[in-house]
Amino acid sequence: TKEMALAAYRQLLRSTRVAFQGDEFMLNAARAQARSAFDQNRSLSSGSEEAQKSVDHAGEVAKVLRENVVQGRSVEDGRYRLRIHEYTELGDNETVKTAGQRNKLTEKCSS
Repeated sequence: TKEMALAAYRQLLRSTRVAFQGDEFMLNAARAQARSAFDQNRSLSSGSEEAQKSVDHAGEVAKVLRENVVQGRSVEDGRYRLRIHEYTELGDNETVKTAGQRNKLTEKCSS
């Protein structure tokens, strides 16, 4: 529905504000992109499957922006300072340790 699309649009704008706080160029670019995408889908009939997919996609993009986008600024000596905020998803070391390991079942099938 139009209400769901409007709610997704607002959520996306809030997520851009969180992700790009202090970076006016990226904030404006992200908001312009969001506006463009919503304008392109304006003609979709409310309640259609494609409209629902677009609303869901906007929600997923908002979640990625809010939780997974971290900006860095160059400070000195090739070092960067990351702006990690309260919504940033922080993984644990266990996922890093197992990331390179293959699934035993996959190894048996490929031999």
